[in-house]
Amino acid sequence: MVKIRLRRVGAKKQPSYRVVVADSRAPRDGRFIESVGFYNPRTEPETVTIKEDRALHWLSVGAQPTEPVARLLKKQGTLARFGRLKQGDPLEALLAEAEEAARAAPEVSPKTLRGPAMPVAEEPAPEPETETAEAGHKDEEGETEE
Repeated sequence: MVKIRLRRVGAKKQPSYRVVVADSRAPRDGRFIESVGFYNPRTEPETVTIKEDRALHWLSVGAQPTEPVARLLKKQGTLARFGRLKQGDPLEALLAEAEEAARAAPEVSPKTLRGPAMPVAEEPAPEPETETAEAGHKDEEGETEE
């Protein structure tokens, strides 16, 4: 069975994903048939880019999206357009609609997040050291003061 799924890329503890079409028996980060997009959850807002025409092609030939990919496709409107494609709408009109929707989306320059902003705790200022004569302290001549 052919699946549309996420393939993890990126450094340790800094994941980003490729949206790939792969055989369901292949390893998660192993062999794939075609890369159809990418997804970066570490930006604000999330960065999702999927080649709409290739995704619709693979869905039409029977590829099954995994749950996370189905969520991404639904959010972009690709699954709704796929339903209309199955009902008989022309592919060219659906692709033009997808391009128009992508242009209408606000252009936001994504910045990488490194977790929630934490306030910096200020350290208390150290108390100034004063010279105090302690009981039992020997002075310079070796005599004990009390």
